[in-house]
Amino acid sequence: MAVTSDPLDGVLLDGRYRVEAKIAVGGMSTVYRGLDIRLDRPVALKVMDARYANDSQFLTRFQREARAVARLKDHGLVAVYDQGLDAAHPFLVMELVEGGTLRELLRERGPMPPHAAAAVLRPVLGGLAVAHRAGLVHRDIKPENVLISDEGEVKLADFGLVRAVAEAGITSTSVILGTAAYLSPEQVSSGTADPRSDVYAVGVLTYELITGATPFSGDNPLAVAYLRMDHDVPPPSSAISGVPPPFDEFVARSTARDPDERYADAGEMAEDLDAIAAELALPKFRVPAPQHSAQHAAATAYHSRLAEVPTIGQPVKNPTRQLVRTPEDFQPAPEPVADEDEYQGVPRQFAGIDINDFAWARQRARRAVVSWVLAVLILTGLVAAGAWTLGTNLQGLIGQ
Repeated sequence: MAVTSDPLDGVLLDGRYRVEAKIAVGGMSTVYRGLDIRLDRPVALKVMDARYANDSQFLTRFQREARAVARLKDHGLVAVYDQGLDAAHPFLVMELVEGGTLRELLRERGPMPPHAAAAVLRPVLGGLAVAHRAGLVHRDIKPENVLISDEGEVKLADFGLVRAVAEAGITSTSVILGTAAYLSPEQVSSGTADPRSDVYAVGVLTYELITGATPFSGDNPLAVAYLRMDHDVPPPSSAISGVPPPFDEFVARSTARDPDERYADAGEMAEDLDAIAAELALPKFRVPAPQHSAQHAAATAYHSRLAEVPTIGQPVKNPTRQLVRTPEDFQPAPEPVADEDEYQGVPRQFAGIDINDFAWARQRARRAVVSWVLAVLILTGLVAAGAWTLGTNLQGLIGQ
């Protein structure tokens, strides 16, 4: 068996979800491209760090938050399918968004014009509004958690994880360090959060979309977080020219230091954004997915692996493995029973093309050959019949 750099590569989580390729690594989790072998459906697997596996408070909160988020339905939210614990790794199973993150798009293209920023914010606020009506708060809105599909869909991910980690028995400074630029003043001072905290984060996100940078900078993330305690977010027009005044007002209201002066929730904020778009007659815009995203790289690695079909007698390069129920080690396990799309652990593909396509092509070729043979036979028969008829009447024709 080939040695893999990631111990989870090829592992089958909970006997159902196969880890295929790493997408991204964060402070408290790693995201993989995976496959639900029961439904033959590609999924995103967020595998939490092993240090959370033995924290019962975290696991309870993790399960509770996953159930709550799974009930949310909106085009602006990444769907949650399942959650579980396999060996030393709690994990979350989510919709796989083929595309990339808003962070990657900003790195590729820089600041956005107002109509493009509005196109990003509408689905984000729409998904947040559904969550706020259900009594849920995101707490970690940032470009890394906004996904953009290749079809132009914009979706918000990672509901509930920050709350689960924050209430765990393990201290996690990565939660603060990773979100310092978007935290509301009340989150910094007391750790409390409500829908208005999400509104503040979306206001900072709006500033960043238009200017290409976050409003505060400092020597370290904690210094950045505490700057907002005594300073207002400046208007975007102070950093870049040509910003319409309604967007300055939109950012100012959403990032007011006093929560009571902000929009009450994402629904109210979305209504004001729509009013601004109508006032400025902003054109519709299809948000492009980043071209050089980690997700695209993972997809390329995954499809390249599928194309490497082994010949008879050669071992599979990365066979599916089961996690052993000990946190210290991982051992290979027998291959799972192959479903109708697999045979003895080998994907039914060749060079990335489904074998069924080849079978269909062969059937079509056979039908074409049969049709040509029948046409030739019929044509030959007609010629022969004509010749016979001409021959029997030849003397009569000559006599005339």
